[in-house]
Amino acid sequence: MTSNVVLSTQEFNVVGTRPIRHDGIDKVTGRACYSADINLPGLLHGKIVRSPHPHARIKSIDTTKAQALFGVEAVVTGADLPKPSGRLNDLGEGAMVNPRFLSNNVLADDKVLYKGHAVAAVAAINPHVAEQAAALIEVEYEVLPYVIDVLDSMKQDAPVLHERLFNATDPNVRTGGLKSEDDTTRSSNIANHYVFEAGDIEKGFRDADVIVEREFRTQSVHQGYIEPHSATALWSEDGNLTLWCSSQGHFNVRDQAALVLGIQIANIKVVPMEIGAVSYTHLTLPTILLV
Repeated sequence: MTSNVVLSTQEFNVVGTRPIRHDGIDKVTGRACYSADINLPGLLHGKIVRSPHPHARIKSIDTTKAQALFGVEAVVTGADLPKPSGRLNDLGEGAMVNPRFLSNNVLADDKVLYKGHAVAAVAAINPHVAEQAAALIEVEYEVLPYVIDVLDSMKQDAPVLHERLFNATDPNVRTGGLKSEDDTTRSSNIANHYVFEAGDIEKGFRDADVIVEREFRTQSVHQGYIEPHSATALWSEDGNLTLWCSSQGHFNVRDQAALVLGIQIANIKVVPMEIGAVSYTHLTLPTILLV
């Protein structure tokens, strides 16, 4: 067995030390304030209706029963959201986004693209009424073909999940979802195609004593949060919107909310809370549902 190799004996100011966490005392004493801790007068609670299918066309959504339930203040679907531009926007640092793609991911408009895709939302006086109303919403789907293997999805005859998926080839640019409206290139399930090279690959193979080739597959990995995400929104009568959310990228939240809602950035204030929250969305009257 190979022994441990010491890569460096250099002492660093931060690496390898145990710095005092500036938020440590608040978190262990319970004083830390998360987005789910916001409690405003007239607070409403939101529940989301999600697709049970990984790929399907939405034929109809009937919200009549949910709207008639006592305690329900609002029921929204993708048809209730503004229809933002379908052109790519650069939010800075390579964050290319398409406002229409963002809007469709908040609430599906025509098709659901994954199991759990939000299709409708309810705002009610408490989470119990919201959950009951969400169960009353009837969605009719036309289930479409799908694949769940990444290699199968890249085949020429694979069903295309996103008819207008934007394909990025620059490793410094993150894909923005939908292509611009004037982009007529052929659609594909491949969102990104990057090639990283260093040195003379062919010479390296020729000179190598041993060549080992393997194929590796990994599952999607996300951060391990203390609590699930949540957000609280207050849309005041003066047209200003305040968001309390569990995000470290509050400027991106502000910019993307402005694109999806069709309002000016100057009218949105995002208050970043401690990371962690609850599994449903809070709202306050007068307001709209933000997912």
